[in-house]
Amino acid sequence: MQRELASTIALLSSTPAAMTALLGNLPDELLHTTEGEGTWTISQVLAHLIHGERTDWLPRIQIILRAGESETFPVFQREAHLSDTRPVHELLADFSSLRSSGLARLQALNLTPQDLERRGTHPAFGAVTLSQLLATWSTHDLTHLHQISRILAAQYRDAVGPWSRFLGVLHCDGHSGKA
Repeated sequence: MQRELASTIALLSSTPAAMTALLGNLPDELLHTTEGEGTWTISQVLAHLIHGERTDWLPRIQIILRAGESETFPVFQREAHLSDTRPVHELLADFSSLRSSGLARLQALNLTPQDLERRGTHPAFGAVTLSQLLATWSTHDLTHLHQISRILAAQYRDAVGPWSRFLGVLHCDGHSGKA
């Protein structure tokens, strides 16, 4: 369990730098397009990640540690971030800062293997463990890195011509873009 926790923290720690390296110098036309109607721009994905840092991951961890299954997590407002229209460089800086402070708070909890097995109550799924929540946090990051890759690749859909059939990122529809 502790090895898994260390790996999860390492992955969570790397996401802001990966996002900054990928997005930090891109022109606005790549950052403010979508994959189609009802999907998000890269700016909106970043704002969503920031919203999650503020209202989802650590607050739910704290609920599990404080109240266990007796308190249901608040429903995560999946589109609450859509009014955040800051420039990408500001979003990247905010995400990096929030993630850094959040991980410092997480590490300060000194979670034990017993803590990782503690349960909370998700409003849709019911009982979940702290370990599952942490694994979801890191997988959520990877989902949005994947989504960002798809948004960027979609801008080249027509330009790649016949190579399209070999470029899986242009054919993936495993994520709706809404979470």
